[in-house]
Amino acid sequence: MRSERLNLRQLMYDFDSVIPRQGSGSIKYDRRPELDPFWVADMDFASAPEILTAIHQRVDHGIFGYAQAHAGLESALADYLLKRRHASVPKEQIVHLGGLVPALSLAGRAFCKPGDAVMTCTPVYPPFVGIHHDAEAELVTVDHRMVQGRWEMDWEAMEQAVHAKVKCFLLCNPQNPLGRVFTADEVVRLAMFCEAHDLVLVSDEIHCDLIFDELATPHFSALNLTENLRKRTITLLSPSKTWNIAGLGYAYAVIPDETLRRKFSAARGHTLSEINALSYYAAEAAYRDGEPWREALMRYLAVNRAELLSTIERDCPMLKVHAGEATYLAWIDARELGVENPALHIEKKGGLYLSDGKFFGWPGWVRFNFGCPHSRLREGLARLIAAVN
Repeated sequence: MRSERLNLRQLMYDFDSVIPRQGSGSIKYDRRPELDPFWVADMDFASAPEILTAIHQRVDHGIFGYAQAHAGLESALADYLLKRRHASVPKEQIVHLGGLVPALSLAGRAFCKPGDAVMTCTPVYPPFVGIHHDAEAELVTVDHRMVQGRWEMDWEAMEQAVHAKVKCFLLCNPQNPLGRVFTADEVVRLAMFCEAHDLVLVSDEIHCDLIFDELATPHFSALNLTENLRKRTITLLSPSKTWNIAGLGYAYAVIPDETLRRKFSAARGHTLSEINALSYYAAEAAYRDGEPWREALMRYLAVNRAELLSTIERDCPMLKVHAGEATYLAWIDARELGVENPALHIEKKGGLYLSDGKFFGWPGWVRFNFGCPHSRLREGLARLIAAVN
């Protein structure tokens, strides 16, 4: 009976309505209003009704003073981490933050002094290749490689690239923009690599609830490592991408080791703003009541992903794309177009705003956000076809 109620509830979620966003102060739509935007990683869906209700109730209270994590959020986080990430996490190991990007910067500043280095694998979410500047550190990158149709880490190249000044490794899992969900063996091997070279492993897992087939490609969190490997980890999580509440600015770090936690927190100094009073309640509602909406979302995104893949294969032979295992972001190889900047070419010829691969460390590629209503996806794909053909 309960499963029947949930199925009926999921049918009520509306992902088809096109909600006008221009003029709302949206980075996605208002930064370049003359273009059709499929770039930055936020979706064109209203967030879960349960989240909207929680925010309305908090607004009705009428007072928005300085806020801290309340008991309801702490309980929801503990339940989520246990049920979804299979980790029992004491609340003292959690550091609440105003976003994932500030957390990456904090990690760089906490564990690197000027002249040290940060390491990561590319292509990767652009802040990964920029936060070293905040620490006056250097950047070491190693390209992912394609092996039998699947993106993997290049372990040999990583061993050759790492050196004594490297102090932390930034992992994106699930990987943005590749859509890879790294296996338990891969995450353990990376943790052992970090242990061998005395690196802090910073694992950004913001997309971990956006996996298309959790049986075929289950998410293995850094929180699931053995205790001796876990003690050098910082795991970064947030409900923002999954439930489309990035603009509310909430994330958190799980740091099991007290020394690492103290250094990380100390690096904040007085540089970060207070966390939004509404965001705590939105996060609680997402983790406590948002699962039916998330499941419906993933079914909808799977249809979009299939249409994008088939359309590009059929109508855009000069483009190459692989089915991502997670995220609503497609990583497209546009090098066969034979133009210097494919993103700019597609913008000029099709009026389409995509993310430029050079900011991810790989020029010649583009990223396409398919987190939108089916009708919007078809509009974007029509523009893409027109631009490349």
